[in-house]
Amino acid sequence: MSTAPLPDSRPHEPVRVGLVGAGPWARAMHARMLAAGPETSLTAVWARRPEAAAEVADAYGAPVAASFEELLDRCEAVAFAVPPAVQAALAPRAAAAGRALLLEKPLGAGLDEARAVADAVAEHGVVSQLVLTKRYHPATRAFLAEAAGREVTGARSCYLHGAFLDGEFATSWRLEHGALLDLGPHLLDLLDTAVAPIVSVRATGDPRRWTELTCEHENGAVSQASLSGCVRLPQARTRIELFGPGEELVYDTAGIDHEECWPVLRREFAHAVRTGRGTGIDAAHGLHIQTLLDMAARTAG
Repeated sequence: MSTAPLPDSRPHEPVRVGLVGAGPWARAMHARMLAAGPETSLTAVWARRPEAAAEVADAYGAPVAASFEELLDRCEAVAFAVPPAVQAALAPRAAAAGRALLLEKPLGAGLDEARAVADAVAEHGVVSQLVLTKRYHPATRAFLAEAAGREVTGARSCYLHGAFLDGEFATSWRLEHGALLDLGPHLLDLLDTAVAPIVSVRATGDPRRWTELTCEHENGAVSQASLSGCVRLPQARTRIELFGPGEELVYDTAGIDHEECWPVLRREFAHAVRTGRGTGIDAAHGLHIQTLLDMAARTAG
């Protein structure tokens, strides 16, 4: 396996991406998005179960890699669609091989794992980008643009759904760690961006049932976040309300089409790989979010 960074290609050439994982999220989003192009091509799939990898790869005419090392040889960037602990074990190896990283949240199952991923990215100077899905939707970007510079006294937010009750997304790591690790990164990222950087987080409740977070921001604002993956709703609910001297500002994902996220994510990742300039939604930001998750977990325990 070659460990040297691959030479730059022409800007219009699709980025060759290898996919790690063959679970529900790999099937529903990663493989489909990467194969759709034109900015990327799906060049290989590797998973711990070869038959699952073949099922994903065959749908897009991609080869199955017999090992993680073979996957690295077939690509210039690696997308991860695996549980956090698996991502944290493999991502540093991909970074050491000079491959760009498309990372899931959270970076790892714990803070030390997340730090190891972020340190590897920094040490080897590779591009990284987080799949914080909502960040790539036009409605989210409009909300964050409107929130910029606004004086916020307090905020309320929630991310609620019932996917942990049954179905293919009720996976073992989600059932073990609950909404804090799976849904928490989304709300913490948006509150951290829309209000001001979060400096402390306290949690109450059970991450496997319902968790309440209270965040203090560096501008003095206080925000609250409700998280649950175990409540039956007609559709997932993500809502943020910002309050202050001015009019209330509300962000609500009801009715938005998440399919609009994928072309933006694909285009921006490919551009970052080709130019060597990331978007800022990267491993370092992921480590910041994981630090907040760790604060919350410690107070909840």
